[in-house]
Amino acid sequence: MSTTTSTPSDQPDAQFLQRMYSQMVSIRQFEEKVRELFERREIPGITHLSIGQEAVPVGICAVLDDDDYITSTHRGHGHCLAKGADLGRMFAELFGKVDGYCRGKGGSMHIANQDVGNLGANAIVGGSMAMATGAALSAQLRETEQVAVCFFGDGALNQGILLEVMNMASIWKLPVIYACENNAYGEYTATEKVTAGQITKRGDAFGIPSFDVDGMDVLQVYEAAADAVARARRGDGPSFLVLETYRYFGHGINDVTRPYRTREEEDQWRQRDPIERLKAHLLDAGHVTSDQLDEIHSEIGQAMSAGVQFARDSDFPSLQEVAQHVYANENA
Repeated sequence: MSTTTSTPSDQPDAQFLQRMYSQMVSIRQFEEKVRELFERREIPGITHLSIGQEAVPVGICAVLDDDDYITSTHRGHGHCLAKGADLGRMFAELFGKVDGYCRGKGGSMHIANQDVGNLGANAIVGGSMAMATGAALSAQLRETEQVAVCFFGDGALNQGILLEVMNMASIWKLPVIYACENNAYGEYTATEKVTAGQITKRGDAFGIPSFDVDGMDVLQVYEAAADAVARARRGDGPSFLVLETYRYFGHGINDVTRPYRTREEEDQWRQRDPIERLKAHLLDAGHVTSDQLDEIHSEIGQAMSAGVQFARDSDFPSLQEVAQHVYANENA
């Protein structure tokens, strides 16, 4: 059942493509700013950058409605922003400030924004697979035509929970898309050293339509997602997308030297940069001019600076709420 994706009937117009381009640039600039702020010790803890992987969240979330669900990973900033998160509140969460999405208590790896269906990032490898599947079951039972997208990395492929939820999703024809961001490494280990066989075959085994997708091309991601979401809304069940992508930097922000891979490999992937590929498409098609693209970058840069300032001006949570919103109990 593994195959290439077909083209949806509704092709994105110039305005839509420009919006996707802006979103990818926003994610790139956000991550670059996070890297800068971390190096200046303004952001505590650790964070995981998704620079290079921008096409995946943008291409998929472009198909979703606000009330559709996503679940994310420890490398989730791009997912959150593509699903509609505000830059200022995102920065505030990373700064540990009260105006962050989780009042500064979640930090980089636990941002949630339920107003737009983001059920949260998750530091546990594969930890959100059951959450996304449960959200899809809820949508099915409520007959809402909502769908759920479960983002996870190739490092989560060998978690047993994936087999369990895929089995249930297939049997019950749940409206869920399992989106594997295969960036070739689980932390510091190459995927082929720990993951046997063809990845899409895992979905095939459960009768789930499974597709290999160029995750460095936002148009191909969009087309694959459009088909999968349409299938889910029709009641035809889940899909499995394996999106071949690459993180330009280390596993975590402290992983600087990256001795487990070569600089030649990194350069080869950078030549397929998703932002540059869409930029070339827009220019070649006459959808935009270079001056218009420069203006987009400038406006996003200004918004980024405003978001950082918003976070800096925000207060830290009070000590009195240290135990609030961090666990559930009968008196909560």
